[in-house]
Amino acid sequence: MKTTSNHLIVLLLCALLAACVSRPPTRPAAELLHDQLFAPSRAAIDPAGVFALSDDMRRYAAAELQGTTQLRDPRRALIDALYSRSQLGLSYDASATRNAAEAFTARAGNCLSLVIMTAAFAKHLGLPVSYRNVLVEDLYTRQGDLFMSSGHVNLVLDGPPPRRHFGEQEPQALTIDFLPPEELRGQRSQPLAERTIVAMFMNNRAAEALTQGRLDDGYAWAREAVRQDPGFAAAINTLGVVYMRGGHLQQAEAALRAVLAQEPEHLSALSNLVLLLQRAGRQAEAQALGTRLVQLQPYPPFHFFDLGRRAMDEGDFSRARQLFARELRRQPDQHEVHFWAAQADLRLGDTAGATGHLRQAVANSPTRDSQQVYAAKLDRLRAARLQ
Repeated sequence: MKTTSNHLIVLLLCALLAACVSRPPTRPAAELLHDQLFAPSRAAIDPAGVFALSDDMRRYAAAELQGTTQLRDPRRALIDALYSRSQLGLSYDASATRNAAEAFTARAGNCLSLVIMTAAFAKHLGLPVSYRNVLVEDLYTRQGDLFMSSGHVNLVLDGPPPRRHFGEQEPQALTIDFLPPEELRGQRSQPLAERTIVAMFMNNRAAEALTQGRLDDGYAWAREAVRQDPGFAAAINTLGVVYMRGGHLQQAEAALRAVLAQEPEHLSALSNLVLLLQRAGRQAEAQALGTRLVQLQPYPPFHFFDLGRRAMDEGDFSRARQLFARELRRQPDQHEVHFWAAQADLRLGDTAGATGHLRQAVANSPTRDSQQVYAAKLDRLRAARLQ
């Protein structure tokens, strides 16, 4: 059936940040791990190092925070020291997931890395820390045949011990987030245990290793993610992806079915299991599961974007623009789609529309490199309009 086959272009889905709270596993995690299938990894996998402060971080805390916490709410002092002072110059960069020390050295990180770095400083100051999973729409990215879904987490600093702050009234809890407030308004969130944050870090590293073709490292990181939080479905799904890429279909199926036993509508695990069943020649099972998948998600990520690219190749720029707009209704912050929508607008003579899309591509760029590429194209377009 056509809709089913269209959906199966989603080859591999690997959740970077879970869109669900960790739940108790339905089977022991140890049963899903098969170390004998992979060579030992040389990656430095250290759960204790995720929140560890470097010497530079300790010196920064001493220089920027020493004494200020005695004058006012220490949470405010921490926020000002990290995010309100130009000398630190933190920026968003999703090119790699960094631990606390790495994010501080780079002065950059994705939302998980920045949450981890902030939590590390907060714990150093003795501040109570908790974590929240923000229920925003997942953002999909892809590299080759690997699709990844990213959610969003933030950090909550609970109220300080009772004391006077010169009449200043402080809220009971302060939320630190790296999205604009307007994007979070009205969004629901769920609590996350710190072990899940650590598992997310390990899971991100596993996904990054897979995109670089480092299968043994991918297994080692996914293994540790599952060990840190055996109920974290995204990590078990990633483990299944690792097994699939290694050709270990029996082990992959066990992992993916463990995810679905825990969360029957887990789209990533469903997509991966359909592909696995096809590879194993179990077409009837694949079709039945594919029908269920289409009911939950009629169109896979980038479906309309890919159709738009095809329309561009065929010279049908008007249809391409319509298809890109349709994809952006599903993924309004997808920088790659904005870039191609700009190309369609330029072909149609709409320089104002192209400029708007390039601005969005720059604003939503996940890495410094891609931001520079989009910014350069935007500058050239602006220069051409001035001539």
